[in-house]
Amino acid sequence: MSFSELLTTFANNLLPIFLISGTAYFLGKYFSLDSRTIGRLVFYFFSPVLVFSLIVNNQLPFDEMLKTAGFAACVMITCGLLALLGGLALRLERRTLIGVILVSAFANNGNFGLPLISFAFGAAALAHSSIYFVTSGILINSLGVLVASLGHTDLKRALLGLVKIPAIYALAAALVVVRFNLTLPVPLDRSVTLVAAGTVPMMLVLLGLELQKAQLSSNLRGLGLGTTVRLLGGPIIGLLLASLFGMTGPAKQGSVLESAMPSAVMNTVLATEYNLDSSLVAGTILITTLLSPLTLTPLILFLK
Repeated sequence: MSFSELLTTFANNLLPIFLISGTAYFLGKYFSLDSRTIGRLVFYFFSPVLVFSLIVNNQLPFDEMLKTAGFAACVMITCGLLALLGGLALRLERRTLIGVILVSAFANNGNFGLPLISFAFGAAALAHSSIYFVTSGILINSLGVLVASLGHTDLKRALLGLVKIPAIYALAAALVVVRFNLTLPVPLDRSVTLVAAGTVPMMLVLLGLELQKAQLSSNLRGLGLGTTVRLLGGPIIGLLLASLFGMTGPAKQGSVLESAMPSAVMNTVLATEYNLDSSLVAGTILITTLLSPLTLTPLILFLK
């Protein structure tokens, strides 16, 4: 693994993400673009169509989907438990500890993960990563809400949150199409293809706009723990679990790379909603995003 290989891998796979997101970051500051509106478009329209398109076009076997979903759940839960143990050892205050657990467990599998895997490994790995992405969405809106609301748990709200995830319905529709070998009408098929092709650019623009809200935290212990678990613990756990799950080829590439993504922006929503340490959460998202090329670049080379 030479320096030139690392540089080429970074330039071909990660640099395009930072160029597009960086441009969106500065355009957002200059023109005051509304990230909330774009985020809703991505969440309710573009992402579900992409998930549907990936599953239908790649014809993933159902057992492969279950394996990827189980892998994703195990990675997120293990990272959360690792952060919990580290936080207890460091004697972090409760609000800080819960924030560290969230940023360690839930990664940016959509806005960052899907574009990167598309660049690095292509459509076959992207199909598996879309299952990881859907699983992440389900867990952060259920388990994530429960963890964030510790002390004033709202189970009903967490369960209702699952009903609001459009990607779940897109996955169900795709499974029906694949199971019964259905053919989409030409107008619908072309519409799906066009929207799916535009999803990755929209996600990268949204990533740049959302990073404007990030700020550094003065809580160095919590920041260091969350960053370490997310950027180092995530890929190590992913590689170990991939062997246990018997993953190879595109399944391993897409799933393991998803496990190594920086922290999810959605964590800031939970931190604000449930009165956690918002500056710590936002700071961890910013730091893990900026430092992620140092861990993702060699990981891409290793998985190739």
